[in-house]
Amino acid sequence: MIILLTQYQPNVTNVTSSAMLDYDTRCKSRTRIRLDNGNEVGIMLPRGTILCDGDIISDNSGRVAVRIKAKPEKVSTVIHQNILLLCRACYHLGNRHVALQINQNFLRYQSDHVLDDMLSNMGLTVNVEYAPFQPENGAYYGNHHH
Repeated sequence: MIILLTQYQPNVTNVTSSAMLDYDTRCKSRTRIRLDNGNEVGIMLPRGTILCDGDIISDNSGRVAVRIKAKPEKVSTVIHQNILLLCRACYHLGNRHVALQINQNFLRYQSDHVLDDMLSNMGLTVNVEYAPFQPENGAYYGNHHH
């Protein structure tokens, strides 16, 4: 029998397991995942839910509580001192509907050689690496917990 995780639990302290998931999996409101302990569980959350690093979800009883961890994945990271150039990069990537993680010190997106070349041609240095990816949810995301 597969346990079904259906509840977002921001204040649960009795976490029973964890799951390391990439961004694409954390965007699925209905999926099956493997926990770090090897057990499989199902996720059935409200459509549009995007799980973030550190989120906790549980079954209806609250007996099984799982902490979500952002799995390192292949990303392109751009660090530059010229904030105007970084803003231009955000504009051009956003114009292509690319999910972006925007931080005070860097810009990150799921690695794509065409986008990497575009930013390199703008004078930015693009570093391809493996790191957790947590992009902005978007202006119309609603009253999510983040």
